[in-house]
Amino acid sequence: MKKIVIMAMTALALIGCAKKADQNPFFNYQDWATPHGTYPFSEIKMEHYMPAFEEGMKQGLADIDAIVNCQDEPTFENTIEAYVNSGKMLDVVVSCFFNLASAETNEQMQEMEVQLSPMLSEYSTQIILNEGLFQRIKAVYDQRENLDLNKEQQKLLDDVYESFAENGANLSPEDKEKFRDISMRMSQLTTAYGQNVLKATNAWTKLITDESQLAGLNEDTKSMMHENAANNNQEGWLLDLKPTTYGPFMQDCENRELRQELYTAYNTRCIGGEFDNTQLIIDIANVRLEYAQLFGKRDYAEKSLHKTCAEKQEIVMAFLDQLRDAYMPAAKAEVAELQAFAEGLGFEGQLQPWDFSFYSKKLQDAKYSINDDILRPYFELENVKKGVFGLAERLYGLKFVENKDIQVYNPEVSAYEVFDANDNFVAVYYSDFHPREGKRGGAWMNDFKPQWMEKDGTDSRPHIVNVMNFTRATKTKPALLTYDEVETFLHEFGHALHGMLTKCQYSSLSGTNVPRDFVELPSQFNENFLGEKEFIDTFAKHYETGEKMPEDLIEKIKASNNYHAAYACVRQLSFCYLDMAWHMLTEPFVVPEGQSVQDAVIAFGDKAMDQVAVMPTVPGTQMETAFTHIFSGGYAAGYYSYKWSELLDADAFAQFQKARDERGSIFDKQEADLWRENVLERGGTEEPMELYRRFRGGEPTIDALLIRDGIMSVDAQR
Repeated sequence: MKKIVIMAMTALALIGCAKKADQNPFFNYQDWATPHGTYPFSEIKMEHYMPAFEEGMKQGLADIDAIVNCQDEPTFENTIEAYVNSGKMLDVVVSCFFNLASAETNEQMQEMEVQLSPMLSEYSTQIILNEGLFQRIKAVYDQRENLDLNKEQQKLLDDVYESFAENGANLSPEDKEKFRDISMRMSQLTTAYGQNVLKATNAWTKLITDESQLAGLNEDTKSMMHENAANNNQEGWLLDLKPTTYGPFMQDCENRELRQELYTAYNTRCIGGEFDNTQLIIDIANVRLEYAQLFGKRDYAEKSLHKTCAEKQEIVMAFLDQLRDAYMPAAKAEVAELQAFAEGLGFEGQLQPWDFSFYSKKLQDAKYSINDDILRPYFELENVKKGVFGLAERLYGLKFVENKDIQVYNPEVSAYEVFDANDNFVAVYYSDFHPREGKRGGAWMNDFKPQWMEKDGTDSRPHIVNVMNFTRATKTKPALLTYDEVETFLHEFGHALHGMLTKCQYSSLSGTNVPRDFVELPSQFNENFLGEKEFIDTFAKHYETGEKMPEDLIEKIKASNNYHAAYACVRQLSFCYLDMAWHMLTEPFVVPEGQSVQDAVIAFGDKAMDQVAVMPTVPGTQMETAFTHIFSGGYAAGYYSYKWSELLDADAFAQFQKARDERGSIFDKQEADLWRENVLERGGTEEPMELYRRFRGGEPTIDALLIRDGIMSVDAQR
């Protein structure tokens, strides 16, 4: 389906003043005199967006009218291809604005998002419910058996037809009006939810003026907090909810009261107060149910899972239950071991969630003599970049050459030209590593421009961006990453490779345009290399001495890689069960009599997650009010896909490990070529499991995942 139609369902918005076309860079996007047609960010101003959106929608609807009014019989070329190539200008504006709305937003931009949300929703609805357009698409679809189409064209035809049929084209006139209203409400609600999370995260800070309260924190974290305070014109150390502060603080700070305060602040975001999301959660769940039932589905999960690898919620739930049964005994044992360890250090009472990371790190130190303080000096960002880029060169022959002539949207962003082993241009790659005001938390990959083939056969290559929130350099040290941050880099870079290496005919099928329970496979697969000495040796060296990471430290990393793997799994499962619970509702959620909205939402979440709870539930806290993945992102009834992809990535990497054992290198060219040709290049041009089986030579099993996580031994597999 057209990207703009999809994005409008979770849409963002803007306002602006009129601007002459000759002064607005979006109006001449085809003639940008920039390397590879990249965005001229220095020329794009806030006031340019609204006129460009308006003109883009006008042109897009004109393109649709031209298809509908065509006097020739409907063909694949004059209908299907014409449809997927419509609205080009709007695609350009959407890609720019949405990327910056996540990585470089401000109050004006957020106000703009709210204004545009119903406009984009109405635009997409006008197209999806255009009866004349659908009849032409259906006419082509009905004769599909007689058309001389290649495999990708067949897939495109199926996808286009189903996208219309599943989004209201076959509805009655009365139900089409309901669909318009539902689409607009869903867009507005999810936009408001996401904005509340960002605002609530940025709103909470605590100034620490007594350094003794920060006992246990390493100097890098304290230095960062001190600089945060200075940047806020304050004296002391500024505590906030951003990942680069929250994680290290919960792990290292000896002040238990402060850890509890920070945990509570983080896990009560958007529960009541100015940025309350509890009523929005109910409204979003109910409008999604209304949307699903409009199409005759019992719940939103049934509607959402239709075009995924899993296909049915029964399969998803059986998969989650299989993981639960396999991992829960080990997770409970891990928590019991941690409780005993803490008591041995003098702790009294039952461990609480704000204690877990703190004592987990201490136990890890005791068992493996390894922690982030030991590893950070070997993970200097510039060296990590060389290692990650070098992995792509060893596996796929890619070379990354920084080009300062490519404009960037923030001075901290770097832009690279990517070439293959024969010096052919592959992609533009942007990297954006550090947190700042206006950037939402987390890490992600997106495209500023997808890949497609022009009519004359020219391969129009993609422009890909990775956005992260990694530890910054301080006045005394360069940016030194944690092990988890290095792993996150590899993960997001795996998505980037999926986007950069794609070779497809149509943009709507290229790159990461695959079912969401397949999209995490390339990213999670890439993480596996961090457990391999052969890879670590290529980049991990001490930032001061230049010495390589000692072999005994690498062995400790390998030995500790499945440390608390069971706990991590059941934690992820708790998110999956929560997601499915909200989207398997078959009746609208109603707040029970005598309960507040906040209490009802928290109780619902607690009940859904309880079956995999291995730590005490803290009354009044719940993560669902800030769970942007499912309430304002694209993972509604789809969060299970992370675990589904883990099964596949472990199974896939087992092939590389087998090749290493047989042919001597984890960078095995034979397996890398198979992986690239059957997964990374093919996008959504075929059914994903067909692509995977072609690479793997058979069906995946759960065994490799259980072995990797230490739940099952190799001997047990045999």
